[in-house]
Amino acid sequence: MNKDVSRRSFLARSAAVASGVMILPRHVLGGPGYRAPSDQLNIAAVGAGGRGQNVLEGASGFNEEDGSTLDNVVALADVDDARAADSFERYSGAKRYRDFRVMLDEMHHSIDAVAISTPDHMHAVAAMAAMQLGKHVYVEKPLTHDVYEARKLTEAARQYGVVTQMGNQGNSGEGIRQVCEWIWSGAIGDVTEVHTWTNRPVWPQGLIRPSETPPVPASLDWDLWLGTAPERPYHPNYLPFSWRGWWDFGTGALGDMACHVVDPAYKALKLGYPSSVEASATVITENWRPIPNHESAPLSSIIHFEFPAREGMPPIRLSWYDGGLMPPRPDELTDGESLSAGGGCLFMGSEGKILCETYGANPTLLPTSRMDDFEAPSQTLPRVEGGTGGHQRVWVEACKGGPACSSNFDYAGPFTEMVLLGNLALRSFMHSEMRTMPNGRSRPVYTGRKKLKWDGDAMRVTNYDPANAFVRRDYRGSWAL
Repeated sequence: MNKDVSRRSFLARSAAVASGVMILPRHVLGGPGYRAPSDQLNIAAVGAGGRGQNVLEGASGFNEEDGSTLDNVVALADVDDARAADSFERYSGAKRYRDFRVMLDEMHHSIDAVAISTPDHMHAVAAMAAMQLGKHVYVEKPLTHDVYEARKLTEAARQYGVVTQMGNQGNSGEGIRQVCEWIWSGAIGDVTEVHTWTNRPVWPQGLIRPSETPPVPASLDWDLWLGTAPERPYHPNYLPFSWRGWWDFGTGALGDMACHVVDPAYKALKLGYPSSVEASATVITENWRPIPNHESAPLSSIIHFEFPAREGMPPIRLSWYDGGLMPPRPDELTDGESLSAGGGCLFMGSEGKILCETYGANPTLLPTSRMDDFEAPSQTLPRVEGGTGGHQRVWVEACKGGPACSSNFDYAGPFTEMVLLGNLALRSFMHSEMRTMPNGRSRPVYTGRKKLKWDGDAMRVTNYDPANAFVRRDYRGSWAL
């Protein structure tokens, strides 16, 4: 699509994709090697440095050898000129912005699709602004910072008829498709328990807000970087990477990795909304007393989700471990075999177990000797060219009328809600209250682990109202969804 394609035809094409109508790109009709100018997507980026650079490479089809692209990068928005310098140089023809709102306002007639790779707290507002203009969107994981935001983006994607994809690239991999086909064929019987884990965080967590106020680097627009987050002074403890451990900006180890690690279980077991969630975490103490920390995710945590029976599958309990914590070692592993320290997923079935790594990679029946004579079921799910490496290109081709994305917001939205519900339980556990001790003195006390009952349709905890404060946060200033 080029810039003179009318918005009406642009949305009509999107609606055709959503309805399942297959529209072949013109380069397919024209034969190998042919790509008509009208088949080149005009892509903009919100967040062009760091992970944003990687997403742009995948989406545009960037060729390292000659610097060419399969599709056009026409605009780049980033609040840090230094962080985005490589992308600015690589896509020198793209117009540069700091504020994505200005970019969309000035260039919406020239943009077809927007890739969003900001810190978590800015995903929702950037994606919503693009979709409201009829732009297709690719949003890095987790889809949003809050449960409420995920629900609103899911609804908006349907309303505006745009093509969407969340950046959990394992969803395009071979492994997750194998796991689904094995479980659906009954290879391990009924699955009633799943364990998932990660080695994250690999950034600082369990922190107290710094008190120093160093100068803001000249390359950074700190006010725009803060965006929807509460006002606070700049500090290098927050960026460019460590924002993940601060609740105002990131979603901790769970938000960062569960969209990869839990994805095979969510997809294969058709999980939907959990009925309950409970969490426990590392608590830091001083002089025998807990140090309240409402600002930073904990050093490690364990979270349990319960799901009701669905689509012929029994109820299930899914457990999450991070910060070096891991599930019990399965008896079926030999002395020379181990659970992947980096992360993985263990399915416990009535007739066996499946162990896979992060992204659902390398699924294996346990004991591993079962693989010697295992006949894999017929493939029922389509494969993605390039596997996990083709995740962004699937989105681009879907924008042009190709096959639908597997992690579109109808899937990624509810999945993100489920993931972020774990943080709601975690933050409820970490919440402290002032209590009067027998000696008459007051001190902060953690409220402790609670089993929170969840009404998914209403987005509400039904048995502990203080937890509902974490469903939706207030935005700073004039920011709105």
